[in-house]
This record gives sequence, C-alpha cells and structure tokens, in this order.
Amino acid sequence: MLKLTAGVGLLLGAFALGWFFSATGVGQSVPLASLNDREREFTEQMRNVVLIGNFTIEGRERRDGLPERYEITDVSKLEGDRWRFNARVKYGNVDVTLPVVVPMVWAGDTPMISITDFAIPGLGEEFGARVVFYDNRYAGTWDHGEYGGLMYGTITPLAGQ
Repeated sequence: MLKLTAGVGLLLGAFALGWFFSATGVGQSVPLASLNDREREFTEQMRNVVLIGNFTIEGRERRDGLPERYEITDVSKLEGDRWRFNARVKYGNVDVTLPVVVPMVWAGDTPMISITDFAIPGLGEEFGARVVFYDNRYAGTWDHGEYGGLMYGTITPLAGQ
C-alpha cells in the first residue's frame, strides 16, 4: 500500500511539474537570433525596468494614492504569440514575483498584451487587459471580475529606482 501511495504521489507531482512548465513557458524561449527587429527591440527595452503608474476603477474615486509598480527582470518570446514577463508585482499588501505568460499582439511596431478571462497564479482569475507599450510609456484597460478601469505609467530603468 505504501508503494502504491508513493507511486501515485510521484505521478501527481510529475503532472503538476509538467503543468507548471507548460503554463509558465519555462525552458521554451525562442532563440534571440530568431526574433525580428521589433521583437528584439521590445525584449531589450523591457530588461531590468520598472513600470510605475496609476490606475482607475470605474465608478469609484481612488483615495489610497498608491501607485502601481511592476518590476520586470526580463521578457522573452515563447512559441506563437506567447511571451513570458518575469515580474514582481507590488501594490498595497501584494508583493509577489512570478513568471507571467501572456499573449502579445502587434499593432504595426507597437506591442500589446491582450488577455481575456486570464488567471495569474497568486493573484486570481478573470483578468482582462489590453496594454500597449510605446517609447517609455504604457497604457491600457483592465478588468478583474466585476471591477475595471484604465492604467497608465512610465517605463524606467530599474537601477534608477
């Protein structure tokens, strides 16, 4: 019985590890040399930066005065339109570092994260967003469950923070 329990535990652990690698895209980065110019430029722009900005909540006035902050170590392209952001998210009591894999689409030379009904481990489910990156700024819309609004800010080298 002990051998059967251990075997089932190992099998479940292997499935969980496989799911984690699949969900986060660990080890699946596309070689840098295969990226086109705009993709390569974006990966370089998003290395060791911090996105600092603000967001609104529709139908409410925010009174906390806290900026949103996303520290990005690096960004890498995975297969297809999936990109992995190695990010630290800080807002209020939330302070978590994790790889976030999101679909990215391009409007000409402008990258845009495009997620709908998206789950972020440790933060929740039902996220939606359209966020564009241009020069040293980002802007977009967001929703999480019944809440939503706008977000915007600047992209700054992390060393300067």
